[in-house]
Amino acid sequence: MNSIVIAIDGHSSTGKSTVAKKLAKALEYKYVDTGAMYRAVTLFALRNGWIHDGEVNTSQLISYLPEVNIDFEYNAENFSNDVFLNGENVEQAIRSMEVSENVSFVAKIDEVREKLVQLQKEFGHEKGIVMDGRDIGSVVFPDAELKIFMTATAQIRAQRRFDELKSKGENIKYAEVLQNVKHRDDIDSNRKNSPLIQSDDAIKIDNSELSQEEQFNMILKLAEDRIEKA
Repeated sequence: MNSIVIAIDGHSSTGKSTVAKKLAKALEYKYVDTGAMYRAVTLFALRNGWIHDGEVNTSQLISYLPEVNIDFEYNAENFSNDVFLNGENVEQAIRSMEVSENVSFVAKIDEVREKLVQLQKEFGHEKGIVMDGRDIGSVVFPDAELKIFMTATAQIRAQRRFDELKSKGENIKYAEVLQNVKHRDDIDSNRKNSPLIQSDDAIKIDNSELSQEEQFNMILKLAEDRIEKA
């Protein structure tokens, strides 16, 4: 069977990772969650005290970037890849609200993006990969055979994120999550390096009114068609 590169981009909390994981499993492809990579760097910066009130000590973070090692290891219990930061499984730690509130500030740093984009390109050399993020189709894999751009209203995305955080026991208000979603949209779309944009050849999917199953079946059909044509 032919192998292709599938790039899934879009706004925060649109379920990119969920559908990408499921798609990779169905196609027996590798899956790389690039958002988790930026979250891992953000966690690294937070643990070192380099982020205060949305301000990142950029010089400190950049100087220690060579010491940041990010990898993915398959977790047989949940059939997905867990994120490892310098040998430590940080899959749960990177999903906290504190990381969510600061990841866009870290992601807009040119040196951080350059390091992680290079890693991402290396992951995709042999194709047979599903990768999701903000700039996969526009920067990391501009020649990807299938590009998807996922979106939904800010209110619906905030509700999804709020429900996820509450299920993990976090004491958070919906208004705070909505503000965070809108703020991240603004930063992601307006940063100078690799802003969040929809590639001209990407297929836009607004999942505001779609179930996860409906969305997955739609994207799986698109992927199967592209694989057949490859």
